[in-house]
Amino acid sequence: MTLEALGPIFVKFGQVLSTRRDLLPEDIANELAKLQDQVPPFSKEESCRLIELALGKSIEEVFLSFDATPVASASVAQVHFGLLRGTQKHPEWEGRAVAVKVLRPGILPVIEGDLALLYDLAKIIERSSEDGRRLKPRENVREFDTYLHDELDLMREAANASQLRRHFVDSKKLMIPEMYWDLCHTNVIVMERMHGISIGRTAELHAAGVDFKKLAADGVEIFFTQVFQYGFFHADMHPGNIMISLEPETFGRFISLDFGIVGALSQSDKSYLALNFLAFFNRDYRRVAQLHIESGWVPADTRVEELEGAVRSVCEPYFDRPLKEISLGIVLMRLFQTSRRFKVEIQPQLTLLQKTLLNVEGLARQLDPDLDLWKTAKPILEKWVSQQVGWRALLDGVKAEAPAWAQILPTLPRLIAESLARDQGAQREQNLELEALKALLQQERRTYRLLVGALLFAGGFLLGILIIGPGFR
Repeated sequence: MTLEALGPIFVKFGQVLSTRRDLLPEDIANELAKLQDQVPPFSKEESCRLIELALGKSIEEVFLSFDATPVASASVAQVHFGLLRGTQKHPEWEGRAVAVKVLRPGILPVIEGDLALLYDLAKIIERSSEDGRRLKPRENVREFDTYLHDELDLMREAANASQLRRHFVDSKKLMIPEMYWDLCHTNVIVMERMHGISIGRTAELHAAGVDFKKLAADGVEIFFTQVFQYGFFHADMHPGNIMISLEPETFGRFISLDFGIVGALSQSDKSYLALNFLAFFNRDYRRVAQLHIESGWVPADTRVEELEGAVRSVCEPYFDRPLKEISLGIVLMRLFQTSRRFKVEIQPQLTLLQKTLLNVEGLARQLDPDLDLWKTAKPILEKWVSQQVGWRALLDGVKAEAPAWAQILPTLPRLIAESLARDQGAQREQNLELEALKALLQQERRTYRLLVGALLFAGGFLLGILIIGPGFR
């Protein structure tokens, strides 16, 4: 209730904490779990008014039936269920079950106030110590600011969902709802209703016969595939946004919801992260140290041997151990001590990934405490790295560039001829300039010789006068 009263940003903080049952007492974790989809909703009347205003039609014109009581309510929006009416343009919509997401009215000024507070706190932290500056709090808040404002535009969320759906359209492990674009606006979106049970309701999933070990492994694979294969990942993966399908044809598949916050990585970030993870999984700590230096994450004058030893001391104790035997608190503390010693630069663009990785690891721990996170993720990373380097990467690159080459090759002889002609023309111009320069130098030499001769003649003449002059007198 305290976090609810403090506002949306603090609700999100509680949502993240709720997935870390290894760090919190059970009663606190259960209480924080209510923040995932049980935040007090705004009124039914206001919700219907906003929907009608956005769609430009009455509820009755758009829906065969509509449940004004929200089925879920979180920090930024709430969700209603309904059945669509068919239209002249889309008669196939008749009777389709949909979910309608409505943005909370007046949410922007509340979030702006919270962000202003976070910026002030970041400045204080940054000025307080060397660690504060190294952690780059203002850059991290700026990243969070961007993601949070993006979340307030539901059209952006619909676009994010559409892209992720394309990536996993043939997946047997993940399902993403289809968007009804004609009914999507900045504060209201309408999407396919997904049928499943929240991943947080473990007792019901157990009773239904869901294989939790497979579920945990699939979840880790889905996350690493999003990050390293596509560089575009769902970054708000708390149980309120994840369901499991119990339908016979899709039994045991993940269902992702709420795409307001997504992360994106550059090719450079993906490469360095994948190579770091792979070196880590292979216990190649020297390579981990070298990659940190090459990427600029630590000072260039850092001794590889020292950083290698520090990484080994943090990581080695946790290999070949299931999640239930790993104390995340101790790991984080030792990593922070190492980063302080070697002045590791925090990368704000990776903050969202780190937060999501904590979510994923927390969920995997709940589903299967015996899961070996490293062994599950390693094959995915090896496959990705093999696609980025070596012969396979070369062939993929050739395939990707083939259309451009097909356009260039027919014109290549002409381009070469034109280039040679330009070179010959440039050479002729250069030769003419050299000839002109030679002529100028020759002219200057002649002028110089004449000037010297004149000076010598004048000097001799004056000298003769001086010598002969007394005789005349």
